[in-house]
Amino acid sequence: MKRLTRQVEFANKNNHFFTGHTLVWHSQVPDWVFEHKDGTPLNRAELLARMEDHINTVAGRYAGKIDAWDVVNEALNEDGTLRESKWLSIIGDDFIEQAFMLAAKAAPNAKLYYNDYNLYKPEKRNGVLNLVKRLQNKGIRIDGVGMQAHYSLTKPDLTEIEDSIKAYSALNMDVLITELDVSVIPFPDEKNMGADVSLSMELQESFNPYPDALPVEVENQLGDRYRALFNIFNRHQEVIKRVTFWGVSDANTWRNDWPMPGRTDYPLLFDRQLKAKPFVSSLNKQ
Repeated sequence: MKRLTRQVEFANKNNHFFTGHTLVWHSQVPDWVFEHKDGTPLNRAELLARMEDHINTVAGRYAGKIDAWDVVNEALNEDGTLRESKWLSIIGDDFIEQAFMLAAKAAPNAKLYYNDYNLYKPEKRNGVLNLVKRLQNKGIRIDGVGMQAHYSLTKPDLTEIEDSIKAYSALNMDVLITELDVSVIPFPDEKNMGADVSLSMELQESFNPYPDALPVEVENQLGDRYRALFNIFNRHQEVIKRVTFWGVSDANTWRNDWPMPGRTDYPLLFDRQLKAKPFVSSLNKQ
């Protein structure tokens, strides 16, 4: 908490927009959040009270200092249905609505976002659109949709990305490009890349083709891919409020070890020596 406080103070001092990530997520939550001391599960009312206490404690602590919150993260399956989680099974289908209402009370001046991966997919896109409409119809505030951008050199299709940007903005949503990185190495299942951090596989050489250095021709492909993406982002700059990369350099990207520990990837704008890659200067000219 002290580290976060220092980050918030730095952002406020330098007039930086600060987004908190995340208030409600199915992953990396200890079991005790959903249980009594004897291990028996909480009921709906008890878990709602615990959710309220959590949101009030975290978002309330930084009210007026943190500009936006990813209120709920990764709550949908690939077909747009609600992901099975303890939030869902104990509270019910309205747990997302409850989270947004509680966040609005705890941080009334902050932007409130829903964030998820693979939101370019038509099925998952429709799930988010239905979620946003449901909140809007009930008068529950939601300000934007964060499109996690864990992409590859060939996936997803650029048209699908642009179609989703248009669809979310048509509901008066801010669009956020979040967690942007572009993997240059093959993924075991290109159709379902996602960002499920619990996924883990044994290292295979065929999925780790550049353990020592990235070939120039592949780096050129990476540059082409980033330029194509920024062409879209700039074309819709009125509705895209920010583009956030998921890491600073290739040295510390999560892509290095996911989903196979020991892999070496090169998905970001800065290399392992923190030097900008040759194509970076061309991005602001798109």
